[in-house]
Amino acid sequence: MNRIEFQLKLQTCPSCIKKIEDTLKHMNGVIDAKVLFNANKVKVGCNDAVVQEEEILNRIEKIGYEVLS
Repeated sequence: MNRIEFQLKLQTCPSCIKKIEDTLKHMNGVIDAKVLFNANKVKVGCNDAVVQEEEILNRIEKIGYEVLS
């Protein structure tokens, strides 16, 4: 299992956190996803043979959230 961490633009509500976590957890190859509200980060455990970091980043942005570089 590979662990990836993304820095998110400020999240403002618990429903945003749930949306991000649920979306990522439903991706093929993602084992777990946890948004750290106070740190504005999301930590993702994934099988990198199935899903790539770029795909996860794109999915977060597709649902309307900004990932900081």
